[in-house]
Amino acid sequence: MARARRNRSYKLAQIYDRRSREVPFNAEVAEVEVDNPLALDSGEKILAIRSIRNDPLGRLHAHHQIDEAQYRGGRAFQNDWERAERGPQAVDTTREYVDGTGTREPVTESQRQAVLRLNRAERELGTDGAALVHDVLVLGLTMDQVGQRRAVRTQRWNDYFARRFRECLDRLALIYGFATETGTARGDRRG
Repeated sequence: MARARRNRSYKLAQIYDRRSREVPFNAEVAEVEVDNPLALDSGEKILAIRSIRNDPLGRLHAHHQIDEAQYRGGRAFQNDWERAERGPQAVDTTREYVDGTGTREPVTESQRQAVLRLNRAERELGTDGAALVHDVLVLGLTMDQVGQRRAVRTQRWNDYFARRFRECLDRLALIYGFATETGTARGDRRG
């Protein structure tokens, strides 16, 4: 019977690699650098794979068509929308029917603050900008689908919607504090 070797050194470089090697054939993914949840030191980063299949904002960020401030402003808007949305609730058929009136959940302070931020964003974006941001960030539509909803199907309109959406993301980055007025004035510096 062979004896186990006890004085073998284990190096940290030979730790099991947990990265996925296989993705589904129809997957659309991008590598993203995130904080390491198992890190001993704060600020350590690891590479992770993010699905961008049904995420127009993530796709634009992964293809470097928007910057980090625009991406964070869009994500903050989505977060506020999810927090503020109460939406229709399903009827539980397993519960005993009493009189049909269910008690409403009280509005929390975080929901109230999210609604206030969304109202401010809608005022600053304007009607068209707010509708465009809602279509892309909440409904997950592409620029081509946005054009189809508005009955304009040319490439020129798609380019206009993309340019207008980036302007709206600049405004959201300002509203949520991810950018400053001088940092987003790059379009005004034409020579």
